[in-house]
Amino acid sequence: MKTLGFVGAGNMGSALIRGLITAGAIESENVYVCGHHPEALKAFQAEMHFNISEDIPSLIEKCDAILFAVKPYHIEKVLEGCKDALRGKIMLSVINGYDFDRYKALLHPDTPHLFIMPNTPCSVGEGVFMFESRHSLPENEHKQIEEMFSKAGSVFHLPSHLMAAGAAVAGCGPAFIAMVLEALSDAAVKYGIPRVLSYKLASQTALGCAKLQLETGMHPGVIKDGVCSPAGTTIRGVQALEKAGMRSAFMDAVDAVMGK
Repeated sequence: MKTLGFVGAGNMGSALIRGLITAGAIESENVYVCGHHPEALKAFQAEMHFNISEDIPSLIEKCDAILFAVKPYHIEKVLEGCKDALRGKIMLSVINGYDFDRYKALLHPDTPHLFIMPNTPCSVGEGVFMFESRHSLPENEHKQIEEMFSKAGSVFHLPSHLMAAGAAVAGCGPAFIAMVLEALSDAAVKYGIPRVLSYKLASQTALGCAKLQLETGMHPGVIKDGVCSPAGTTIRGVQALEKAGMRSAFMDAVDAVMGK
């Protein structure tokens, strides 16, 4: 696979384009993009130096693989107009709710396809990419795509029935974590730390804690215990968070995303 097309360049599409090009996963001259907002797309192109396609058929013609990043309520209408052109091409999708079986009913049998659930930190090379285990890509193409995406983050393989839960945690998670960063920053400002510095303190703390867990495999509870001295200040803060229902609030947030 040499050329990659993007149908849709909104928040998720642009994060993927930026992340993959910046990480060197694909050369900008091999990227083609089609979007609904020409002025914004031209400004983005000036920054990232990809090619703009005026319509979806011309984009498909130029590309080996096409990634769809449109809104869920648009995808079926979009596919109606390009279903035939996609035959023999690799079709990738980051549209939540559209898994292998759903696309199987919408595409020609000879259109290999894969559902990927990413998150926006891929724009800075720290994304989560959840690949649906069920797919119809040739093994060599699947491996090549996995290697490409892994340059902009970490790739995980999930069975079809767990993709929605993965999306609720990792796909929606950046919004939840950003709220934590904002809250910690507000607390720092309350006690006199300048706003810009407060964001840096909160974000670096979250980054360091996440890296500690990932690199050591340490249970999060052990990391927490390592900061909590007997009769110390941190354990008082932990108690306040427990009283506020912090753990339940995060679980409730995932339940809300899942429609529970």
